[in-house]
Amino acid sequence: MTQSLREPLQTLDPEIALLIAQEAQRQSDRLELVASENYISMAQREASGSVLADTTVEGYPGARFLAASANVDALERLAIARACDVFGARFANVQPHSGTQANQAAMLALLKPGDTLLSMDLQAGGHFSHGAAGTLSGDWYTAQHYGVDPHTGLIDYDEVLALARRHKPRLIIAGASAYPRSINFERFAAIAREVGARLMVDMAHVAGLVATGHFPNPVAHADVVTTTTYKNFRGPRGGLILCNDTQLAARLDAALCPGLQGTPLMHIIAAKAVAFGEAMQPAYHAYSDQVLRNARALGASLSARGIAQLTGGTDVPFVVADLRALGLHAAPLVRALDLLQVGCNAVPVPGDTDFEHAHGLRLGVSALTTRGMAEAECDIIAGIVADTAQALVAGQPPPAGAADAVLALCRRFALAA
Repeated sequence: MTQSLREPLQTLDPEIALLIAQEAQRQSDRLELVASENYISMAQREASGSVLADTTVEGYPGARFLAASANVDALERLAIARACDVFGARFANVQPHSGTQANQAAMLALLKPGDTLLSMDLQAGGHFSHGAAGTLSGDWYTAQHYGVDPHTGLIDYDEVLALARRHKPRLIIAGASAYPRSINFERFAAIAREVGARLMVDMAHVAGLVATGHFPNPVAHADVVTTTTYKNFRGPRGGLILCNDTQLAARLDAALCPGLQGTPLMHIIAAKAVAFGEAMQPAYHAYSDQVLRNARALGASLSARGIAQLTGGTDVPFVVADLRALGLHAAPLVRALDLLQVGCNAVPVPGDTDFEHAHGLRLGVSALTTRGMAEAECDIIAGIVADTAQALVAGQPPPAGAADAVLALCRRFALAA
């Protein structure tokens, strides 16, 4: 074997080793409240860094385009079986490299170019892969959008029905990236049936809660369910497709490979399988329970400090703080919190027209819950966020000691090495 293949990273490429070490330190000393962030287990990290990174296959178990070992086929079949067990589905595709590619595969299987889809507007909390301008789904298909009630911030299902009757979409998409409430998937399914549409649910931001029964499971109601395997689910970066229909499952498989992807990432599929296994353990159920308690505690603490919650509460792993009453845009607050090593992001609230001037601040709790933080820590974090917001309103710098308080929390709930 070539000698360089035996050398550790620090010896072979110290520049990259240094950047990785610096990133590890940054993550350790940062309160990550970006809702898509989380930390995988050591077992997942071991699987994703295994010899499976050297495996090249194409196609599916038992029907590969390139030869594969029995071990690889058994691994992917196990990942599929575990995914089906976790979410109560008959079929699963564990190969998508991302949630967006899972969404693209679903659309490719269900739609023809030019067909109409109906999804949540990006300004109301939807995701860009659901037909936003400039994306593949927005360019290939005719996207129509539903919003939320401007007063309550909630989905108006009567409006969704009216829009579906008017536009006659071939596909209706439910699911969002910044909508903090439970979704009535049964009602969406009824609307889809009335207008002859298929229903796709993207549950990327709530998959962990769905897995443990803390959020409604869309699998029984939707034709297709997609998700990422990271975010709240706490697995490796990648996507997943679920369905219950045999013929549709075959179309979804073909849409993903060879339609969109070639070689699957077998080392990531191995880590997904580990994550699915973790999701069936009692400790994971306790984690999901704490996630929901933390989200509600954070929201209540913000409300007590004069920062309202969009919709008045949350049923998901994040809070959308509504800054309109403060007369404050979210973007400068995001930047101020970033300097304190608190990560979060701006999202629109009803009436906003773009992200730069949005008044919503999305604060996720999945990552801090993984670190072991609970309601008491969420109260401290709410104080840091509220004090920083008030300082901005007053034209003053962030409060003295805020950065030290962040670092103290991070050190007290340190990440595993």
